[in-house]
Amino acid sequence: MKTRVLIVPAILAVFSLAVIWASLQLDESPPMIVGESMQPRVFPIFLMAINLVLIVILAVQWYKTPPKAIEREDFPTWGSMLLMPVFFALTTWLDMFIGIAVVMFLMCLLWGERRLVVATATALLTPLSIFLLFNFVLEVRFPRGILMNWYYG
Repeated sequence: MKTRVLIVPAILAVFSLAVIWASLQLDESPPMIVGESMQPRVFPIFLMAINLVLIVILAVQWYKTPPKAIEREDFPTWGSMLLMPVFFALTTWLDMFIGIAVVMFLMCLLWGERRLVVATATALLTPLSIFLLFNFVLEVRFPRGILMNWYYG
C-alpha cells in the first residue's frame, strides 16, 4: 500500500526532469538579446528544481502518513476547468493581466470566498505582483494587450 502513494510523486518527478532536459536543449541567447538578464532556459530549470525538492518532501510525508480518502467537491473542480477557456479568451483578445484578474476573482468566488474585498484584493494584487516581479526583477516583456500597449507605449 505504501508504494502506491509514491506513484504521484514519481510521475511529478519524471515530468520535472523532462522539463529540465527540454530546457537544457535550448540554445543560449546572445548577450545583445538578453543583456544582463537571465537566459530564457534558467527560469524553467529553477522552477523544476524547486518542484523536485517539494516532491521529495511530499513523498516523505505520504510515505510516513498515507493520505486518507477525501470527499470530492465536483462543482468547484469542474467550474475551475470551465474558467480556463475564459482565461484563454480574455488573454487572447484583451490582455493577459485582465484575464488573470477576472479568472482569479471568479475562482475565489467559485471556491467559496464570500468576502468580496478579499477576492478583489487577490485578483488585483496577484497580477500586479507578477508584473512587478517579471518586468522589473527578471526583465521579461509581456505579450501585447490593452494594458501592455498602454504601459509599453
